Amino acid sequence: MGEFVRKSLTRKGSKSSASLASVAARAEVSTATVSRVLNGAPNVSSAVRQRVEQAFEELGYVPNGAARALAARRSMAVGAIVPTIENGGFAAAIGAFQRVLSANGYTLLLTCSNYDAETELREARNLLSRGVDGMLLVGSEHQEALVELLGRYSVPVVETWTLAPGRSSVGFDNAAAAAALAEHLAGLGHRRIGVITGRLAGNDRAHHRVQGIRDFLSRHGLPPAQEWGTERPYRIEEGRRAVAELAADGRLPTALICGNDQLAFGALIEAGARGLAVPADISIAGFNDQEFAAHLTPPLTTIRIPAEEIGRRSAELLLQRIADPRRAGEALKLGFELVRRQSTGAPPCR
Repeated sequence: MGEFVRKSLTRKGSKSSASLASVAARAEVSTATVSRVLNGAPNVSSAVRQRVEQAFEELGYVPNGAARALAARRSMAVGAIVPTIENGGFAAAIGAFQRVLSANGYTLLLTCSNYDAETELREARNLLSRGVDGMLLVGSEHQEALVELLGRYSVPVVETWTLAPGRSSVGFDNAAAAAALAEHLAGLGHRRIGVITGRLAGNDRAHHRVQGIRDFLSRHGLPPAQEWGTERPYRIEEGRRAVAELAADGRLPTALICGNDQLAFGALIEAGARGLAVPADISIAGFNDQEFAAHLTPPLTTIRIPAEEIGRRSAELLLQRIADPRRAGEALKLGFELVRRQSTGAPPCR
């Protein structure tokens, strides 16, 4: 992970005077081509599109109509960029976020970054071009170009699923939550505790969770988690593949902490396919406490996160910032709960 960008996402700055013509000149294309890129037309080569988008970034270009809407704060629309809506936690948070916005007369414009920083930047630029009054982001680490873009247009921002002191954010202590799972497993007698984490690149939440586990193991003289760890996308099938990979390499631990419940679900399936009893042969824990977690066989030990409260409190905080842009940023810390179920138990006697 890169160094945390310690700049306010809400600092004041002068608006760009870049025009469509100046973007076209910088990219060495016609203004018609720039318009096609703005409108997402398919008949633009990837090389040309990349040049135009680079010119957008270098010149800080946002369409004039959007700039006027941003200045007047009259769009009554709010943007949100989440990594994916396949994750039930993000879906629940966004549902609550939208309900509060709707009750206050705002429309939500939702898009996904797929855990890619360049995509997040591009989608932020698209939302700004539609004149959004504020924006929700996930996590506290973002590209410098995105920080500068939002600062230039003084767009109120709330960061979610994380805590960013001094900035508007709503989340919980990811490191402490993951450490609670490690402590639970160590208390059961496990000494070989592995991790199936989500992608770490561009994902400060996953990074903090892994660090929380490593710090706990180090403090208690236990082997580091990476000896029995692997990194996978947040999908059920990837949880299966992770267990298969660890088993094939002879690195299967006695307990596994998974980055979310989908990965844990896949781990449970693969363990059963390999004739491993859970928890007699291997303990498996998840993260997020999705609705299905309590109904798996065996029911899944996991961390319960207040996803809907994250969404609701984020909307309330963002609306306050939109009404009063001078309002100081604040980090709202929410709690988490370790939910002990039957997927974790004492390690096998071997």
